Amino acid sequence: MNTANLPNQPSSSTEKVKLLVFSIGNLNTALHIDAVEKVVNYNQIFGSGLNHFGLVNLGDKEITVVDLHKKLFNSPQALSTEGKKYLLLVKNSGGETFGIVISQTPELYDVPLNVIRILPPSYRRADTLKIASHVAVFRENEEEKTIFLLDPDELINPNT
Repeated sequence: MNTANLPNQPSSSTEKVKLLVFSIGNLNTALHIDAVEKVVNYNQIFGSGLNHFGLVNLGDKEITVVDLHKKLFNSPQALSTEGKKYLLLVKNSGGETFGIVISQTPELYDVPLNVIRILPPSYRRADTLKIASHVAVFRENEEEKTIFLLDPDELINPNT
């Protein structure tokens, strides 16, 4: 993840960062817009079903796909057989493009930097959410919203 645009310390309330937000189960997750290539429709993912990785053919290349629902909750994401299915195409710091299975169209948010906090390393080491580097907590329409910012390098390690 390009953490250069994310805070290591408090910042002013006027600076904002663009995040692409999507739900995984009951969690709101997001990626910094700079890591996102595009959102595409897809039909079939190939894989053994034994882990949270799969493979999809997009045009002239094969793309690794991550089922975050299976990774986080140990069960595959329930996708409608009739509705559209989406892949969020993301690039890690090594330049590898991979897909994340999502069931609904993601939303673009302008989030103030001062509501984004680094997750403690102890939490990241202990929880399946080690794939998240930051958390944003803010009010939207009188409701508190919590969004976990995902680190693409924790999803697909660029060094392997």
